[in-house]
Amino acid sequence: MPASFQLYNTLSRQVEPFEPLTPGKIGLYVCGMTVYDHAHVGHARAMVVFDTFVRWRRHRGWDVSFVRNFTDVDDKIIRRAVNEGVPAAEVAQRYIDAFHDECDALGLLRPDQEPRVSTSMSGIVAMIQRLIDDGHAYAAGGSVWFSVRTFPAYGRLSNQDIEAMQSGEEDSVKRDSLDFALWKAAKPDEPAWDSPWGPGRPGWHIECSAMTAETLGPTVDIHGGGLDLVFPHHENEVAQSECANHMPYVRYWMHNGLLTLVKKTDEGTFQSAKMGKSLGNAFNIKDALRSYPAEALRLYYTTAHYRSPLPWSEDAIPEALAMLARLYEAREVAAAMGGEGDPDAVAKELGPDAIEALSLSRSFGARFDAAMAEDFNTAEAMGYAFELARAINRFGNHKKARSRGGPIGRLALAAVERLRTLGLLQLDGAAFQEEVKQKRLGAMGISRDEVEQLIAARSAARAQKDWAAADRVREQLEALRILVMDRPDGVDWKVRLTDG
Repeated sequence: MPASFQLYNTLSRQVEPFEPLTPGKIGLYVCGMTVYDHAHVGHARAMVVFDTFVRWRRHRGWDVSFVRNFTDVDDKIIRRAVNEGVPAAEVAQRYIDAFHDECDALGLLRPDQEPRVSTSMSGIVAMIQRLIDDGHAYAAGGSVWFSVRTFPAYGRLSNQDIEAMQSGEEDSVKRDSLDFALWKAAKPDEPAWDSPWGPGRPGWHIECSAMTAETLGPTVDIHGGGLDLVFPHHENEVAQSECANHMPYVRYWMHNGLLTLVKKTDEGTFQSAKMGKSLGNAFNIKDALRSYPAEALRLYYTTAHYRSPLPWSEDAIPEALAMLARLYEAREVAAAMGGEGDPDAVAKELGPDAIEALSLSRSFGARFDAAMAEDFNTAEAMGYAFELARAINRFGNHKKARSRGGPIGRLALAAVERLRTLGLLQLDGAAFQEEVKQKRLGAMGISRDEVEQLIAARSAARAQKDWAAADRVREQLEALRILVMDRPDGVDWKVRLTDG
């Protein structure tokens, strides 16, 4: 039987026990990309949040049907197509392909279904017609508008009073300034589809309502997306879906907090702003992944509660990479411990650090699972992981840990491996270090040949017992942030990730 959990519901504004429509199953719909450009690291936060959510729920026994759409019919796509002199469909497909590449590079699972607006027109038109037939929408001037005041619960999701709302899209043919477009009359030289009201294309909000119904049915368990979508997009989805289908639309609304760009001012203070393409401050996923391993980005997003705002600065991912390296180190330290015996007896023999590592290894699973069950609190869960990693690495520094710590190490290793269910620690230690070398050296403008030549020069100086020359080379390497490690079987090196 799947493990129970609680989830904050934006609609009720409280944490609630999750109760699915169908026992053991979760239908999850997440608003996806408008494909007119590359995805940025703000988009990646939502992508990683829901990818991790799906992974964890499946790990805990749930059958999750995960749907994320593509908005491939949009003003921004059309503008880009006009500027480039190519069909809008070509622009959309280019960025869908790029998005898939970026998701794969991030290690994201593909959704079970990825509906597109352009292939969902029949469902969109049918839903609009039902709204007209039931008196919730009206045609005017080749467009169709949703009559907001026919839905008394409008504003409930975003906790707004309809009388205090600002008017929506301005158009002389609308009956009420709050009404919003379901179908937009065709404009010259723009893509258009036939409809009972004339050629045109759908409004933004109706798209997700129709695609949700086509893929998961008229009522879904969980609808997700960024906090910036609550109003007007999700509020409008609720109104049109419930009016068209005559039943509740979404049982649990799950919204992730936004990524904010943090910069230091000339006065030494910090300012933050929403990250976005339209604001000109977006940092693309593909650029981030040229400099850092994908798991560093994944870890960064999981170290904050999904509903909290998350600052992005030049220090954010370097710090996350250093934390990730400590997790990999803890796994290697635990795996390298040998010896047999009773864990309690070994811990008593080896002292307080062994006792702490054993205690945290034993309690880790229950504490980790409890945090993940309480509103998907990855921040608390990862806090337990870092606490355990510190204990393992500290215990691993003891002389007898490698030869006698095996009974504790095996329990610690099983605990740390739990992080694989979140898409972390997917590589072996050597492959991880190789990826770090490749990406960080490139970002720092250092050639690998240069490092290898310096390592060889230092080894030659040591072989000739020219300790002064060897020390000078080591200083050169340290200036390049290269940490040299002399081992019984040779010399190894890695990129220094922190100044400590």
